[in-house]
Formats: sequence, structure tokens, C-alpha cells
Amino acid sequence: QVQLVESGGGLVQAGGSLRLSCAASVSIAGINAMGWYRQAPGKQREWVATITRVGITGYAEPVKGRFTISRDNAKNTVYLQMNSLKPEDTAVYYCKLFGSPNAYWGQGTQVTVSS
Repeated sequence: QVQLVESGGGLVQAGGSLRLSCAASVSIAGINAMGWYRQAPGKQREWVATITRVGITGYAEPVKGRFTISRDNAKNTVYLQMNSLKPEDTAVYYCKLFGSPNAYWGQGTQVTVSS
């Protein structure tokens, strides 16, 4: 069974930074991709960022230039560095493992950005 545990969420002022972590119970070195998604109240869950097995990254337009996704295979952990945070970044952030045939999700961590 794959377990993903997010941490690092919290309350931060606009313009501040947070770093989220996603610790996996399995090796992520051979996984095709890991990603971050977020969901605000009343909205659909949306894609935030992805990093592939070979280190290629992609970002949703609203976070491009502000967020950075990275991975540490030795720690089986994926990170999301969030800088220049805005109130509209407020959401529950979820880690995703792109597995075959199934994807796996963490339970989420709350990020709240105050104005």
C-alpha cells in the first residue's frame, strides 16, 4: 500500500514563503512523475506542478515563477517551494503519485495566505 504524507502547511502572510513536503512510503525513483494539486473551498481540484522521473518540471500558469517543485529520491520525498504567496493560493494542497495502473493521493495539507 502506498502512503503519501504531506507536511509544511500553515498560515503565512501575503508575500511570504512556505515549503511543503510529501513523504512517500515507497521508492519514488522509478515513478514516472510526482505532482502537487490544490483545492480551494467551492472549487475543483486543480493541478499545480509536476516533476517527472528524469527531473522535468511543469507548472500551472498561476504559480509559474513563484513555485518550485523538486524531489529527493534518497528521502522518497517531493517538495513544493512556494514564494511570493498570494491570498488566492489559499487551498488544501495534495501530493500525487502517478502510478500504474493507479494514482495515489495524500490527505492534504492546509495553506492559508492572509492579506
